[in-house]
Amino acid sequence: MATHPPFVPRAGQAPSAVGLPRQRRNRRSEFAIWWREVDRVLLGLILLLMALGTLAVAAASPASAQRLSTARVKLDDLHFFYIHLRWQLVGLLAMFGAASLPKDMARRFGILLGAAMLVGLFLVPVVGSTVNGAKRWLNFGFSLQPSEFLKPAFAICLAWILSWRARDPKLPVLALSTGAMLLVVCLLMLQPDFGSAILFAGVWFVLALLAGISVQRIGMVGAAGVGGITLAYLFYENGRNRIDAFLGGGSAFDQVDLASRTLLSGGWTGTGIWLGKRKMALPEAHTDYIFSVIGEEFGLLMCLVIVALYVAIVLRVLLRLLKEDDLFTTLAAAGLTAQLGGQAFINIMVNLQLFPSKGMTLPLISYGGSSTIALCLGVGLLLAITRRNPFIEREPFKIGNFGDLWK
Repeated sequence: MATHPPFVPRAGQAPSAVGLPRQRRNRRSEFAIWWREVDRVLLGLILLLMALGTLAVAAASPASAQRLSTARVKLDDLHFFYIHLRWQLVGLLAMFGAASLPKDMARRFGILLGAAMLVGLFLVPVVGSTVNGAKRWLNFGFSLQPSEFLKPAFAICLAWILSWRARDPKLPVLALSTGAMLLVVCLLMLQPDFGSAILFAGVWFVLALLAGISVQRIGMVGAAGVGGITLAYLFYENGRNRIDAFLGGGSAFDQVDLASRTLLSGGWTGTGIWLGKRKMALPEAHTDYIFSVIGEEFGLLMCLVIVALYVAIVLRVLLRLLKEDDLFTTLAAAGLTAQLGGQAFINIMVNLQLFPSKGMTLPLISYGGSSTIALCLGVGLLLAITRRNPFIEREPFKIGNFGDLWK
């Protein structure tokens, strides 16, 4: 049998080039393993939603560009669309980078990110930038909104704390998670950002339920929530003004009323892209009220498709968790999904004139810098946490096995 002589590099050939084929094989092998373990259905739903978001921002961009143009600075009609493409590219890099992390690395990254963004929340009232009456951004030569990046990190941190109970039932994990939630909520209300505060509290409530709150304690938490909203209405000016304006008229009511009328004006099939007229009067057509632009130009049928995609993402994660046997994975994935689905629900309800204006974007659809990157990072962490070897059989996880955390 003929044998091949050992490979000898030519004169001048870099030594590192000798191992390049093996490196390529290793990269292909790593990608093959990742592709086998990642939830490809969930990934496809997310990418489809982002593609529809790109089209929606293209439709909404002229309205915002003309509204924000001045006599000295004339913005191109597709100004926000072009910028959104750049943010989406950065977001996709963040998403695939996070999705490639092992589960333990994703958990550590989420905890470190949460700690860093919590420090950012403390800094916002002191050195933050004010936009439209709200101080939510830190300026480092570029604007960074810590609360957006804290959303996915918060879900992972809470899941990590609550999962300690599996190792030691005596640990006060519920008290610690509740304290963390209250701290974040108070810092958000200082900005003020009442909508995000409600979203963070909602994510905490979902995870606490999954961790095993008794029926009696659920009633106590509900009563405490109602009491908190009542106190916010009585003593928190921003929240009271938004609720009063929504119920009794005013600028906030005018905005959501206009958004609702814009959404319904296109009928079932819409006017066609760039043919909508009502969108030109929307104050934040490319961000807060982009769902109304979709309704006007692409029709209610497209709105139903987008709602169906959000529902499909939530159901897909829940179905994947049915066979999950790890408490942290279950809680973290549920928290990230609750954050995504809850934000979408709030935004859509505002556009339907069923909620007061919250200043909250439609996830993976609306234009944004911090919000786009943070949301992509969040779904990347979700993909990383839900990665699973398809050849390993798992017993379904039972929430009740970990007992009542309130005891």
